[in-house]
Amino acid sequence: MALTPSPVLQIEQLCFDYPAHQGQPAVPVLHGFNASLLPGVSWVSGDESCGKTTLLRLLAGELRARSGSLALRCGSATLSPASQDWAAEVAWCDLRGPAHDPLYPADCFARLQARHLGFDSDLLTRMIEGLDLAPHLDKAMYMLSTGTRRKVALASVLASGATLMLLDDPFAALDKGSIDFLLEHLQDQAQAPADRAWVLAAYVPPRAVPLASHLDLDALRSP
Repeated sequence: MALTPSPVLQIEQLCFDYPAHQGQPAVPVLHGFNASLLPGVSWVSGDESCGKTTLLRLLAGELRARSGSLALRCGSATLSPASQDWAAEVAWCDLRGPAHDPLYPADCFARLQARHLGFDSDLLTRMIEGLDLAPHLDKAMYMLSTGTRRKVALASVLASGATLMLLDDPFAALDKGSIDFLLEHLQDQAQAPADRAWVLAAYVPPRAVPLASHLDLDALRSP
């Protein structure tokens, strides 16, 4: 009988509200949210504006929870977002918005390589080939389509070697060949996850990818 693996990430009583703004009241997103993420691929599901991206940004440290705790298991150590090592073990790359327009793909790759000690350059090369990024490496972000910008972010995160890898709506605006390549990669990782977790936020589950955990944010809403 196989033993159940220990969670990579433990979320306890997480609460987050978007603050009041220009006369509009605060918007509650998560209230007392609990979850355990096992090694492998986890799917975060939910309807529009239910908090999928917000949860990933909380895990990445871009947003700070009002209350609650996050505990990331890295070998024999357990990290919290207050730890200086948290950013090195959680991979996140969001290239949306004009602030990233002057960057080139190599700039994005270099940023994550500098942040994550386990960055796998060989895997990055395979990602560039599998996602058909080679023709776009000499183009700035403002010259790239939404789908190609997403590919740059995906390649960066998936090659990071981080304990926790965050993927926000990864299949949106991708061509079929890239979708198939990404699914095949996730299938491989799901079968031999070691002590890492890939957290994928999307409306539908990744096709034919065994899931270690499913976090349904719609279930948190009041009926």
